Amino acid sequence: MLILSVGSQGQQQQQHRAQVHRRRAPAPALSSPLSLLLLVACLAACLFGTPAAASYGDRLPEFQECVQICDRQNCGADAQHATPIPLHHRLLLWTCPAECDYTCQHLITARRHAATPPQPTVQFHGKWPFRRFLGMQEPLSVLFSAGNFAAHYHGLRLIQTRVPASYPLRRYYTGFAYLSLATWVFSFIFHIRDFRLTEQLDYFAAGASVLYGLYYAPVRILRLDKWRAALRAWTAVCVLLYAAHVTYLKVWKWDYGYNMKANVVCGAIQNVLWIGFSIARYRSRRRAWAAWGGITVVLVMSAMSLELLDFAPIWGSLDAHSLWHAGTIGPIVLWYNFLAKDAQDDIMTGSTEKLSKAALE
Repeated sequence: MLILSVGSQGQQQQQHRAQVHRRRAPAPALSSPLSLLLLVACLAACLFGTPAAASYGDRLPEFQECVQICDRQNCGADAQHATPIPLHHRLLLWTCPAECDYTCQHLITARRHAATPPQPTVQFHGKWPFRRFLGMQEPLSVLFSAGNFAAHYHGLRLIQTRVPASYPLRRYYTGFAYLSLATWVFSFIFHIRDFRLTEQLDYFAAGASVLYGLYYAPVRILRLDKWRAALRAWTAVCVLLYAAHVTYLKVWKWDYGYNMKANVVCGAIQNVLWIGFSIARYRSRRRAWAAWGGITVVLVMSAMSLELLDFAPIWGSLDAHSLWHAGTIGPIVLWYNFLAKDAQDDIMTGSTEKLSKAALE
């Protein structure tokens, strides 16, 4: 436990144990070019740095004074001024200065809430002051990231067991699943500890996942797999788009606003495509499963809209971002069921057409 003396009168204060969080602005496994680009992006994240933006909270004089005093009293080289850090915190790379920063965030936040009239919660270093658990900075986002991982893993197994390996589109669906699993692993890690590297891996994986969603939507809807030249051209376009996206963020400017807009545009296009496809499938098949695709898109869009609320965390843990992650778990399960049903129906329709042609001959 860190002990610090804060304020001009040298009053004794004890530490709150804590954390920080930044607003986030989401083969055959995915076709080898995109897989390679994701790997390159991950390696690039290790080589470049982006400083965190300052916020109102860390500019407060009382916060800066608190951090200075805590660091002086707890982070010295001698035993008298070196406060031990619990093992599970050290394993997650919590250092003494990071502990002081976390502690002071919650001390200042508590003071602002106790003021007359109460003052609102503010962000520090572009992040809300979350309450950590077992050293995890955003425990609920960690939990819900794990939930999304489980949903995609279940979906992967569903596709592998219900869709024959001979079906041409299966590799695109399993590619989506594998990439999504990687994306939620990076999200899980990022929410455990928000470092420059973990943030960038999370962003690049999420961007690759969104772009891959845009990639395989026309492959299924327009059946580009039957048009080799068109498929190669579309694959090249998507690879170049992702390469340009990563290059812009890493070489030119790490721009949160641009990253959000790029993901929204890619997501909106594929959402329109899938809703239209789902409506067309329902009209032709008149089966409930044909509507699952459109329903899933609407549910995911509704969950993503929670991100726009961006309120201070309730109970120090539940914020708009964690609610967004929680809201995508169920729709993902429904989505894979839609893909499996659509594939089975497509196979059956193709078999029926072949039998009809054979009978006519």
